[in-house]
Amino acid sequence: MKVLGIGDNVVDKYTYKRTMYPGGNALNFSVYAQMLRADSAYLGIFATDEEAQHIKAVLKDLVIDTQRCKEVEGESGYALVGLENGDRVFLESNDGGIRKYHKLQLNKEDINYIQSFDLLHSSKYSYIEEEMPTLKAAGVPISFDFSDDFTEDYLSEIGPYVDYSFLSCSHLTEEETRAVLKKMEALGSRLSVATMGAEGALLYDGKSFYKQKPKLIEAVDTLGAGDSFLTAFLLHYLQNEEVGLEASLAKAAEFAASSCLVEGAFGHGKAY
Repeated sequence: MKVLGIGDNVVDKYTYKRTMYPGGNALNFSVYAQMLRADSAYLGIFATDEEAQHIKAVLKDLVIDTQRCKEVEGESGYALVGLENGDRVFLESNDGGIRKYHKLQLNKEDINYIQSFDLLHSSKYSYIEEEMPTLKAAGVPISFDFSDDFTEDYLSEIGPYVDYSFLSCSHLTEEETRAVLKKMEALGSRLSVATMGAEGALLYDGKSFYKQKPKLIEAVDTLGAGDSFLTAFLLHYLQNEEVGLEASLAKAAEFAASSCLVEGAFGHGKAY
């Protein structure tokens, strides 16, 4: 299967040990897909600082195609991560760095390239809203992560362009979560999935709800768990639809658990 993560790349800076790790929802998707033996590529905007150089070097080492990426002078997106009572907490961010001010603009060559893939994945923090009609018109199925700070208006705006919706709903009740998933199906999603923290995940296919409990492990770092879950679910289900949704959710939970055994979203830390 040939898949493309399109949108955000950042570094997560662990302040208590002065180490930065590559990340970002779209970039994580590309990396996790490659781990799962998909033919994976990434399309986004790189800054020109040391952080961007590290991200590019890691993607090169992982043999992930970045041929259509752009470069804009400025600062990479970053999040500062601290340690409080043994738990990692997000302290602050620069809201995506250059990506917030230089949004990805797709040209004809980009679209031709995009049309060679079987699946696209993007996210709320990719600032790609203006390009969603273009991506939809390209005719490739689209997965989208709405994160946890979505609004009703944002869902209504982006939902019609999305085939597979993922939302973080640990702040909602199960009843509220079911209503959100039904809304996404009504807007056009083939499948809608909510992750609910310790409660696991809930999927809606337009007819039935499916629950998946998390696989309990002694985690090293939970950063990227949601991204690894959605990547594994999509790849397993779309390549093995005959095995069903429940089996694909179980595979996703296993892969998400394994991603919690490395620091950062997928390792590759560098001192800063």
